[in-house]
Amino acid sequence: MKSSEPERTLGIGQVAERFGLATHVLRHWESMGLLSPVRAEAGRRRYGRAEVYRVAVVLRAKQAGFALDDIRRMFADADPRARQAVLRRHRADLARRIAQAQESLELVDRALECEHDDIVTCPRFQAVIEDLAGQGEPGTRISPR
Repeated sequence: MKSSEPERTLGIGQVAERFGLATHVLRHWESMGLLSPVRAEAGRRRYGRAEVYRVAVVLRAKQAGFALDDIRRMFADADPRARQAVLRRHRADLARRIAQAQESLELVDRALECEHDDIVTCPRFQAVIEDLAGQGEPGTRISPR
């Protein structure tokens, strides 16, 4: 595209449809300062390439567990240290959630391998449960005494 050509923009309905959102969601994000579409004829919102990317970033950040206020801080804060503080806090939270999901996956895998009628009686399954229950506290066992 030549620099003299105007940027192609999308209307709010087109952007909402592209991302599977309701238009009121985009309006809400705009009211929170997450989006700044330009206003065209009759005050209609027009979303350029940068705004469409912002919508994608907001959606991905929400999937990662970010609150809308934190997303706004990441966009609006000119101080890279403040933005990095938000990102570091969420990175630690994501790492913790990933570790918990890995533990759950291991539990499901052991249950799938079990041939016992009742998985709770399976020694291999019990070992996984004991390992998960005892994490952080070596020697902790949940076996009956």
